[in-house]
Amino acid sequence: MSPSLTYLESEHFEALAAALLQPDPALDRCTLHLCAETSDFLRFNQGALRQATGVQQTYVTVAVERGQRRTESLLSLCGDLAADVQRLQAERTLLTAQLDLIDDDPGLQRPAIATHSRRDERGALATAAHVIALVHEAAARGPKQDLVGFYAAGPVAHAFADSLGSRHWHRVESFHFDWCLYQRADKAVKTVYAGTHWDDAGFAARLDEATSRVQLLERPARTLQPGAYRVAFAPAAMAELLGMLGWGGFSLKARRTGVSSLMRLQRGDAAFAPGFHLDETIARSTTPAFSPEGFARPAEVALVKDGRPPATGGTLSSPRSAVEYGMPTTGAHGGESPEALHLHGGNIPDADLLHVLGTGLYISNLWYLNYSDRAACRMTGMTRYACFWVENGELVAPLNVMRFDDDVLRLFGPGLVGLTATPEFIPNSDTYGARGLGSVTTPAAVVEGLTLTL
Repeated sequence: MSPSLTYLESEHFEALAAALLQPDPALDRCTLHLCAETSDFLRFNQGALRQATGVQQTYVTVAVERGQRRTESLLSLCGDLAADVQRLQAERTLLTAQLDLIDDDPGLQRPAIATHSRRDERGALATAAHVIALVHEAAARGPKQDLVGFYAAGPVAHAFADSLGSRHWHRVESFHFDWCLYQRADKAVKTVYAGTHWDDAGFAARLDEATSRVQLLERPARTLQPGAYRVAFAPAAMAELLGMLGWGGFSLKARRTGVSSLMRLQRGDAAFAPGFHLDETIARSTTPAFSPEGFARPAEVALVKDGRPPATGGTLSSPRSAVEYGMPTTGAHGGESPEALHLHGGNIPDADLLHVLGTGLYISNLWYLNYSDRAACRMTGMTRYACFWVENGELVAPLNVMRFDDDVLRLFGPGLVGLTATPEFIPNSDTYGARGLGSVTTPAAVVEGLTLTL
């Protein structure tokens, strides 16, 4: 793609939309949805750069609608406006002809009026060369650090336009650095540093904290007996649990068909603890405020309020589910999973997490999470990376990997001791096809009675 036209600027998208979305008496609506990025990817091993990649790509979905019929195509753009317009216009002509060949879609829903939104945030990102230099410097000082990690950064743009006059623009510049300081065998300290403004001091603080915990991994590891333990979940572990909870838990269709993991919450048979407030908060995330179909998303959707379902809402609804159940859509995608979960902070000062825990487990990360009993909201998973046994508020010894199996409604209901005051923003690190923009924002938590099984 030519660097002069990357479609990461709104005027370039507007030029594309203006040329394509001309009124056509044969159509009710023509739409254009764009996803573009210019990203740097850096891979490190043993504190040295092993791979550096730059990706510049733009994909658009062009669709035409008439009555209850819709056809669409996904195309990659080359960056030459004239060539891209010619190709999109030809595709629109082909899609229009195909409308006569398909059946009506009773689940098709489109916005009733034109909608508009704009977000254009220019971050302060470090150059790839600067990040490489910082990592090399950090790995070389003191005892040589075996740093293994992956860094992704750059601008991402999503946009939507239709022939009815809707215009949505979303551009954010962000970075995500996910690394481990490897000690031996399965012992490592995993750290994430992410945001929209790179800060050398912030990166150094995260690295120093990880370095201090790597030294603790040199102590003999403990293996715990199966049983119930008092536990502190770090924000990264909480993000895994909440993310799994969002797998059908807040879906309108899952609730109406009775397969949601939170049916007990819905029926009033169980509840989260008072003060447990969970929202889908698009306004505080890097997620676009509109759907690929052009629906404007609410800035906030309350999912759990003071431990219970809110009086109204409480679910995420795709356009199809909204039609099926006669509800307004929240603009959720087909799976109706959260993309910007936000768990409100609690009353535990951030620095006092281990002191409130007292004696028990500090769990930094989880993996292999799944439901062991979806209807009962039971999850199973394993500890991973630097998890520690804590005594009197002090990290004492690393733990060998353990599996847990427990009722999440109980853990964060009667079992919840408290949440820390400041939620941490944990972005989606997916790069499958394109960089993800979802996130979970969550505090740490102390719970009583997590069941370890083996």
